[in-house]
Amino acid sequence: MNIKIPEAHHDTPSSEEKYSSARESWRMFEYMSEFVGATERLANIRPAVTVFGSARVAPDTPYYRLTEDIARKLSDAGFSVISGGGPGLMEAANKGAYFGKSPSVGLNIQLPHEQHANLYQDISHSFRHFFARKVMFVKYACAYVIMPGGFGTLDELMEVLTLVQTGKVRRIPIILVSAAFWQPLVDWFRTTLAGEGMIDLADLDLLQITDAPAEVVDAIFCHYEARGFEPSLRDRDILLNL
Repeated sequence: MNIKIPEAHHDTPSSEEKYSSARESWRMFEYMSEFVGATERLANIRPAVTVFGSARVAPDTPYYRLTEDIARKLSDAGFSVISGGGPGLMEAANKGAYFGKSPSVGLNIQLPHEQHANLYQDISHSFRHFFARKVMFVKYACAYVIMPGGFGTLDELMEVLTLVQTGKVRRIPIILVSAAFWQPLVDWFRTTLAGEGMIDLADLDLLQITDAPAEVVDAIFCHYEARGFEPSLRDRDILLNL
């Protein structure tokens, strides 16, 4: 099959092309404003833990109850709890925190389907763009708790693993909840990714797996026992340049 590649042209741009280019340039201000608004809204929620999980899990399921229990324990221990603000396990995380002692935070995303804001949010902020929302998940979190989930949850897990592995953010606890769900993936990391030299075996030390809500809280406190939750000057500089 012969596929003809369009030739580059250097003619004077048409009015339509000029309009499209100008519109794209001005769109940068929309991105900036999304970051500014979110930063101002979330400035005082530290220490915070970000909890991820499926939007498709019903309230009468073990995963929902487990997520709610973990979030309640985190909230009572003094952590703001951040979730994606939607239904399913995001709602469970917000609900547990909402009835605890610390703020429940929802970072919602505008989608054509599936996402709607849950009712259990002390602080709610809505995003149009995934990339801005993802930065805020990382920027204010002193730990990540990853519940069972689909592509979106996997995306957030890989995002934070990459950022920590490459030193773009400080090292924080990354806790996978439900060994039955996550262990096969971690085993694949070990046998295939590490086995074929795609990652270092030591990279797997970035992950912890547990089934117990109390162990989630203990793991976070253990990580920060010597250094404290307040970011160091170096940590602040890293987060500023995230």
